[in-house]
Amino acid sequence: MFVFIPISFLFDYAPWVKIFIGFIGLVYVIFVLLKVEKQKIRIAQNINWVLFFKTTLGKFFVIIIFTTLFVWLTNKELLFYVLLNKPKLWVFILFVYSFFSVYPQELIFRTFFFKRYEVLFNNSAILVFVNAFLFALAHVLFKNTLVLVLTFLGGLIFAFSYYKMQSTLLVSIEHAIYGSWLFTVGMGSILGFPS
Repeated sequence: MFVFIPISFLFDYAPWVKIFIGFIGLVYVIFVLLKVEKQKIRIAQNINWVLFFKTTLGKFFVIIIFTTLFVWLTNKELLFYVLLNKPKLWVFILFVYSFFSVYPQELIFRTFFFKRYEVLFNNSAILVFVNAFLFALAHVLFKNTLVLVLTFLGGLIFAFSYYKMQSTLLVSIEHAIYGSWLFTVGMGSILGFPS
């Protein structure tokens, strides 16, 4: 699921078939989490929201600086293009992305992966690295080296956050913040966002 399906997306076949395969994969993950692993859908009680937002906003500040400089230096015209020129599209995409893309990705790549495969790793650094690699591999269909680098780095951040917090909700919020920013700053077109 984590290797052959993403690689299969490199081949030229109907997009609706790829979407269907992805949907079946998500249904399988949810089934395994609920029925096999007996996971419950709940919000953890002991969340330190202040610490979470402090660390998330610290990382976010670094991301803002580097991505803004990158877009400024590589293609100034894209800087905040959608936000400034198509604000309704911007709001719509952020909503759809956060709820219908980010959360399913985190269910699959963090919650499911860690629940099923964490026991195979004696070293947490290798666990996080492999998770980030597989997360990047899932984006190979974009056929773009920059996307693979960005998703690998993002995968490292999200895998480490999940390993520390064990919360799908918190890592999804973090993922939504950073991904929404990439779209906002002008990097959305390389990541498959309509612009």
